[in-house]
Amino acid sequence: MIIQDKVVVITGGASGLGAATARYFVQEKSAKVALFDVNREAGEKLASELGAANALFVEVDVTDEVSVRSGVSRTIEELGAIHVCINCAGISVPCKILDREGVATPLEKFRAVIDINLVGLFNVMSKCAEHMVKNAPENDEERGVVINISSGAAFEGQIGQAAYSASKSGILGLNMPAARELGEVGIRVNAIAPGLFRTPMVASLSEKAIKSITSMLEAPKRMGDMKEFAHLCAFMVENAYLNGETIRLDAASRMQAR
Repeated sequence: MIIQDKVVVITGGASGLGAATARYFVQEKSAKVALFDVNREAGEKLASELGAANALFVEVDVTDEVSVRSGVSRTIEELGAIHVCINCAGISVPCKILDREGVATPLEKFRAVIDINLVGLFNVMSKCAEHMVKNAPENDEERGVVINISSGAAFEGQIGQAAYSASKSGILGLNMPAARELGEVGIRVNAIAPGLFRTPMVASLSEKAIKSITSMLEAPKRMGDMKEFAHLCAFMVENAYLNGETIRLDAASRMQAR
């Protein structure tokens, strides 16, 4: 799919990898972006930076069906269509099965992570796909592209990542059936499992913590640049034969148990 002039919905688009991807798609690929996020201040600031003609911020709670439908409707009304959906929204809350006293973790803590990272992702993907099927096919076959963001934790979850790893591995389980079903109507579905990237949250850590993190990386022995993540998103959109795949973007790194 040619990205120029296409409309890209990005959840978690106000910060981190989502914001970096929005900048890349607008500035490098001449796309239009709809930023779905609960952080109004950051979202409006980024939309203003990218320009009203190129970016729209919509306050969306991905776990709420009404909120997502409203965000999708506003995107259609103001930008005209939805061609690409990139699901970056997610939270990482430490969650063990038992606490230090051997007491079971409250279910609400586990459920909150699943609701945002997995249920919310399905919520946005399905609502966007509902409109993608109405697009005129490009090259007689492509109507849309979905990119779902998983994590290296889906493969090697660390102690304390019970909820996060479960949510991210669920995304991998969703990948193939979604690609098979939606492929019949011209929508491709792929996933990215990123490793450690220099997001604002990571960059705020102490030098000691960053050194500890980078010591676990293989080659190159550094955290990823967010533009490298955005570049992979663009490649997935542009390569029409890539479907049902998960790409690990992690410098061949594998996390240890703790």
